[in-house]
Amino acid sequence: MLILRKAEDRGHTDLGWLDSYHTFSFGGYHDPKHMGFRALRVLNDDRVAAGKGFGAHGHRDMEILSYVLEGGLAHKDSMGEQHVLGPNEVQAMSAGSGVIHSEFNASATSPTHFLQIWIVPAVEDLKPSYQQFAYASAEKRGALRLIAGPDKTSSPPAAVIHQDARMYAAVLGPGDSVDYSIRPGRHAWVQCATGAIDVNGLALKQGDGLAVSHESALRLRGSNGRDAELLLFDLA
Repeated sequence: MLILRKAEDRGHTDLGWLDSYHTFSFGGYHDPKHMGFRALRVLNDDRVAAGKGFGAHGHRDMEILSYVLEGGLAHKDSMGEQHVLGPNEVQAMSAGSGVIHSEFNASATSPTHFLQIWIVPAVEDLKPSYQQFAYASAEKRGALRLIAGPDKTSSPPAAVIHQDARMYAAVLGPGDSVDYSIRPGRHAWVQCATGAIDVNGLALKQGDGLAVSHESALRLRGSNGRDAELLLFDLA
């Protein structure tokens, strides 16, 4: 079963400095029909104006991943971590028992575009932790590159999160395709971040999401004459 979540049907917040689209209920946007999918609770498509950002604020009991598509995101938190995140980098923060952090556009002149992802952890009250590292862009071209998952010894390395969920990224050129097998009882979410893709014959444009249940496999294919970037979540 494939259920399309169209980009234009998402919640929208425009604060001037922040232009954000919400796949699931978030902040002032509430839709009881879209409260998340399995352990995937938040998937925000955020564009932050130059020099602007989210001031210090708190989180707890959430696995928070940021995926930068364009620009840079400056992160600072109460654990003493202070970094700039760019494209082709992994960032994961386990909020656990509580953490304060801020996120700002690292540029004073150019906007930043990133996806903000929250996954509900399987265990609460953990010690907060932070992970960030870079990978080669070629690792996700025409292939699904694991970004985060529960395994501590994955190769190539991925961020470790406290949930039976895996997040992959891929860049597909026109005509490129990649297959993904779904184990019995598992579910998936596919998010078209840029460009356009085809999933099992269903067309997705930028911002569209796809809930997948009771399927054994996915074929993801690039389309429309330019590169497309996508995220795939494998969920219990």
